[in-house]
Amino acid sequence: MSIYQTFETERLSLRPTSYKDAPFIFELLNTPGWLKYIGDRNVRSVKAAEEYIRSRIMPQFEKLGYGNYTVIRKSDGAKVGNCGLYDREGLDGIDIGFAFLPEYEKNGYAFEAASKLKEVATTYFGLRQLNAITTKDNVPSQRLLEKLGLKYSQVVKLPHDDVELLLYQLTSEE
Repeated sequence: MSIYQTFETERLSLRPTSYKDAPFIFELLNTPGWLKYIGDRNVRSVKAAEEYIRSRIMPQFEKLGYGNYTVIRKSDGAKVGNCGLYDREGLDGIDIGFAFLPEYEKNGYAFEAASKLKEVATTYFGLRQLNAITTKDNVPSQRLLEKLGLKYSQVVKLPHDDVELLLYQLTSEE
């Protein structure tokens, strides 16, 4: 099994994020939505995005075989967002997360990509539980998590962060 597996949906390709995505990652990490709901990662240049990919994204693929996927629209090759399975410090289990450029929001891409990753998490990677975290004021994200079948569990704080986050969980019945 290749750790650099690409997954497909009807409209999207989910390809493991690589160094060639640095300009896109730079743009995504500096959108108002990312900064407000996910947090400032201090990525101020394409070179800094390359370092972010090297230090934050690549090690997880090498360790676990999955991680952050760049979501690409098949019709025109546009990079529209990211969706991933993350091993986050302070959370037991794997976290599913997503973020999209503002111009591609409200097109169903986040649900389509996250649904595919949810399926892949259980069938391909053998995960039996998924977590998701979101800020209390990110109602669209909360709605999407509920649509994916995750249920609100509790309020949590991640290490080195004072922000209270809502934890959603999904456990496989198998």
